[in-house]
Amino acid sequence: MSDETIPATAAPQKKEAGLWAYLRVSLSVTVLIALLALAAAVIVVPAATGATPLTVLTSSMEPTLPPGTLIVTRPVEPSDIRIGDVVTYQLHSGEATVVTHRVIAVSKTAGGEYSFTFQGDNNSQPDPDEIREVQIQGRLWYSVPYIGWVNTWINGEARAYVVPVIAGGLFAFAIWMLISGMIDKAKKRKAVAAGEKVSGRRRAGTPV
Repeated sequence: MSDETIPATAAPQKKEAGLWAYLRVSLSVTVLIALLALAAAVIVVPAATGATPLTVLTSSMEPTLPPGTLIVTRPVEPSDIRIGDVVTYQLHSGEATVVTHRVIAVSKTAGGEYSFTFQGDNNSQPDPDEIREVQIQGRLWYSVPYIGWVNTWINGEARAYVVPVIAGGLFAFAIWMLISGMIDKAKKRKAVAAGEKVSGRRRAGTPV
């Protein structure tokens, strides 16, 4: 009989280590995907398509667009705007202040110019003024809950250093994932080789 023995806890420990490695990789991949999706929604997609990311600051569009929601709008032709569309418009033509509400009425003058009546989903009354074509900024394309505050922060003075930091962090994370995976594979190969060596010695020492 061989003098070598394998501890009874070896198999459970190996199984536990394998499960932990799987969970760690899964969590890392999930975090990476979430970061990439966030960067795409806030920075990449709007920049690549000419869309405008905005943050909902008031409760006038609850429950559809609660405060803190990121909304991304794209330019739209006035003739393509329909009742029910959510549209961003300038409160006063040529000024920076904008409002994002739902279209409840569309009219057209004899001269062919469109005008629109808006109302917030959470408001009991329509917005007081009719909005002219020149005030229209864009129609809602997509929205993402809760990350509007991130968009506001990134689009402020912090943009100059936040974007490079995010990009560098994602690159570093990807490199770490690659190296970590290579190390895990090397450890598994060593463990398999050691197990085969021990098994070979046990077979050689077993009496016939």
